[in-house]
Amino acid sequence: MKTLSIDVRPAEPQDAASLAEAHRCAWQHAYAGLIPHRPLTRMLERRGEAWWRRATRGPATILVVDVAGMIAGYTTLGLNRARALPQEGEIYEIYMRPEYQGIGLGHTLFGEARRLLKSLGCDGMAVWCLEDSQHAVDFFRSNGGVDAVEGLEDFDDVQLKKLGFIWD
Repeated sequence: MKTLSIDVRPAEPQDAASLAEAHRCAWQHAYAGLIPHRPLTRMLERRGEAWWRRATRGPATILVVDVAGMIAGYTTLGLNRARALPQEGEIYEIYMRPEYQGIGLGHTLFGEARRLLKSLGCDGMAVWCLEDSQHAVDFFRSNGGVDAVEGLEDFDDVQLKKLGFIWD
């Protein structure tokens, strides 16, 4: 009988190609039809393998869910960038490849990111998502987040409302 290995671990430079592919798949699935095509395409093109190789070297921390050698998802985290919020930590991104969604790996990754921020001394945490991304809104609410603040995100000539979820 074979054992399937599932690990949450820090991203390494050799994960760059897999991270780029996971990012592309997850973002196309999450944002096609929500973010206008042209800015979404530019965002995807900007984050190729070289971008991810540099990103694994900091300053943000990247954790991956590794399923038998396949990067199924990732999260980036660090200090909160919204100075008006008292929460010290922030999850900048958390995404799963579509074929790995709905089986609990995102919740596992999210929990590990929260534990890491807490272990680094961060008091509280914030996460932002687009208001019209119902999947993301539901995910953060199911993990105990409170949508406490709102903002706008610009995509060329389109502004989309975003929600800031907090955990104390």
